[in-house]
Amino acid sequence: MDWIERKEYLSWLLRWRERQLIKVVSGVRRCGKSTLFQIYQDHLLKDGVDPRQIISINFEDLDFEHLTDYRTLYDHIKSRLLPDQMNYIFLDEIQHVESFEKAVDSLFLKENCDVYITGSNAYFMSGDLATLLSGRYVELKMLPLSFREFCSGYQGPPGSKAQRFDAYMHMSSFPYALRLPDTGREVQEYLLDIYHTVLLKDVVVRQRIADVTSLEQVTKFILHNIGNRVSPGKIANTLKSAGKGVDQKTVDKYLRGLTDSLLLYEATRYDIKGKQYLSTQSKYYAADVTLRNALVKGSASDIGHILENIVYLELLRRGYQVFVGDIDHGEVDLVAVESGTLTYYQVSATTLDGAVLERELTPLRKIPDNHPKYLLTLDEVFAEADYDGIKKRNVLDWLLEDPEQSR
Repeated sequence: MDWIERKEYLSWLLRWRERQLIKVVSGVRRCGKSTLFQIYQDHLLKDGVDPRQIISINFEDLDFEHLTDYRTLYDHIKSRLLPDQMNYIFLDEIQHVESFEKAVDSLFLKENCDVYITGSNAYFMSGDLATLLSGRYVELKMLPLSFREFCSGYQGPPGSKAQRFDAYMHMSSFPYALRLPDTGREVQEYLLDIYHTVLLKDVVVRQRIADVTSLEQVTKFILHNIGNRVSPGKIANTLKSAGKGVDQKTVDKYLRGLTDSLLLYEATRYDIKGKQYLSTQSKYYAADVTLRNALVKGSASDIGHILENIVYLELLRRGYQVFVGDIDHGEVDLVAVESGTLTYYQVSATTLDGAVLERELTPLRKIPDNHPKYLLTLDEVFAEADYDGIKKRNVLDWLLEDPEQSR
């Protein structure tokens, strides 16, 4: 089968190959974790690894239901280990195994075991994992397809990059959506199925939520307001005024569940002049903008926030921590941080109108340091420019470039 190349993720796995650490791949459901394992296993086989050296178990497959007891799982794998060769062990959706860490730890202790695991939600894959596998793992945080990856697997009419971007926003970044008919209906049904699965299995069950209706109201409020600053108090008050009672503490619990499930991502604020992180008025972004659009009715003015959402996710893919910038009562859309180096981004659908251009440049001009500053737009006319060191770029060109070129 032809897979969409996930070069950066495959490179990560190869970089950590056979190092005595547990390799953890986390990500929202259906983002391609299992397929990445298959791509990696194909690479191992082409590299001369004997098929008997690869042990692969997907715990969402009923064929392996009998292995969801950690001791049974360990004994099963131990019986298949080749004693004088490296064994590559892939455990997919490991959260289905209670006390899985006992089996994984025991395998980790063996010098001839190279262990890889996946799980669907950050509730299991972050705080809990740090406790259960402390100091013994490295984590790859996987996202659905980037625009660049989407284009590599897109089978529709070639078209311009703008037409391909339109397809990306309508067909979604979830890999399997590329195999569905490009009519919109099938994609929407598929995305709604992902949404309900994540909501029920990764949020409701994990957070033990009884009022699913209120959870959905909060979810749709956030999705409608991607790229806007919100707080649990503001959400609770807005819903209360609309006759939908839910208190601030409950909203905070729902937000934790939604971000733990990786359906939503939170970008906290960074005071650029004060050089400190702020804990209130975060922005939230969706794991997939097409899924967001399937759940809430948008308007033409949403394109700026949708673009900002896509740029935010791309910066995460490129290895940055991403924040919202505060500067003199103004805002820089995104502040990307890596190893102490900051890069600032403003994102706008177009800045061909002089007033809009000035509005977007003003916060960047106030920044007192010399770190890189970018203005990303969909403009094809006057797409590239330099405003006293602030570089304007076409956002599609930026999305399509090799990530290493953006550093």
